[in-house]
Amino acid sequence: MSDVTGSELRALMARVPSVEKVMASAEFAPLLTEFGRTQVLGALRDALDAWRVSAQSGDASVSALDIAQLQVTVEATLRRRNAARLRSVFNLTGTVLHTNLGRALLPDEAVQAVMKALTQPANLEFDLGTGKRGDRDDLIDELICELTGAEAATVVNNNAAAVLLTLSALASKKEVIVSRGELVEIGGAFRIPDIMNRAGAKLREVGTTNRTHLKDYDEAISPQTALLMKVHTSNYAISGFTKEVAVDAIAPLAHTRGLAVAVDLGSGTLVDLTQWGLPRETTVRETIEAGADLVTFSGDKLLGGPQAGLIVGRRDLIAKIKKHPLKRALRVGKLTLAALEPVLQMYRAPEKLAERLTTLRLLTRPGDDIRLTAERVQPALQRVAGDRYVVVAEPMFSQIGSGALPVDVLPSYGLVVRTADGKRSGRQLLALEKRLREMARPVIGRIADDALRLDLRCLEAADEAQLIEQLKDVQA
Repeated sequence: MSDVTGSELRALMARVPSVEKVMASAEFAPLLTEFGRTQVLGALRDALDAWRVSAQSGDASVSALDIAQLQVTVEATLRRRNAARLRSVFNLTGTVLHTNLGRALLPDEAVQAVMKALTQPANLEFDLGTGKRGDRDDLIDELICELTGAEAATVVNNNAAAVLLTLSALASKKEVIVSRGELVEIGGAFRIPDIMNRAGAKLREVGTTNRTHLKDYDEAISPQTALLMKVHTSNYAISGFTKEVAVDAIAPLAHTRGLAVAVDLGSGTLVDLTQWGLPRETTVRETIEAGADLVTFSGDKLLGGPQAGLIVGRRDLIAKIKKHPLKRALRVGKLTLAALEPVLQMYRAPEKLAERLTTLRLLTRPGDDIRLTAERVQPALQRVAGDRYVVVAEPMFSQIGSGALPVDVLPSYGLVVRTADGKRSGRQLLALEKRLREMARPVIGRIADDALRLDLRCLEAADEAQLIEQLKDVQA
């Protein structure tokens, strides 16, 4: 519309109610109670300013100035502004430990421990025995050592921090020998050479991408060498004409030359996963027993706990690491320790682990159970998808995720959504995928092979019921 005349605009502006009148109205009383005067006042002024701008171009409706309508507009603004940015989603991607979706889900025992730590004072750095200041690592040190066979342990905020701190404390301005085949890059462009550089250590590459021999390490050792280091390749695997040197071969070499061996296990696991039919992964204890002097690993991947980086190994080396100034900057808070302890406690009863530890329960979930879930959810999703799509329950494969066992997959089941006419239509599928993401609790799947795929491995009973009810409320 064209701009209004001066007299028309003045007449429109005269219709704008006073802010105080609106704020004092009965319609706005509930908003003031819920959101407070400051927020409501700001949202109201924004609404009136927006109306004035529209009025200048003739696009404003006088009815929008009714107090009841202003209440609707302001409430919508306030709810949008106050909505949590961190939201619960349905992880139907097929990746159990999905980095972008928060990795491991905590078991109930850990959740309750965190709630208690949030609401009550705790002995975070207070020794109840002596009545003096304590060390927060003491809360979990003994338990970690029991489970790993290490002499000592410390905890920082993630595994990248664990590697950074280890290198900073033990190899600053000295060389660290690493096989070229282990110079990995993981999510977020985190590269081993970069973190080594930031730690002040000098990288000494040995071997080739696909083959490294013990003599390569031996020949690279010099007076400038601080550590021999092995890095779990995490998110990739090389097959074919390959060779790497195991820890039990590197350790004797290092020790005869007066050096230590550090191993970054990445995901890290405390138990042999093959007992549950999962792929083989070297445990932390096995790495220590093979001769590693230090091992770093994550708390929120295969371990199934909160985000944390654990460093275990020789007592003298751990003591040196804990004295480094970076340790304070990278230390964890009470919530991490509160969640980590009950998760570690579960490993004392490994025969009950698959039942109690959420991550392991999801990884070992029977295929038939997942198939039945898919069959129950299918009708609700088909109704929402409409006649333009066909929703079918089909077998598929899940991934462990977060760099753990990257080439191994888990037989699973899920729902596959294709266009009803059988034609390729990425635009249609993207529109449906976006619609699912915009639900009250967003549904996160993946598009592959001209279909929207929803792997239901991570959809357990309570979530299944919630998803079905949510789908029922969606307009078809």
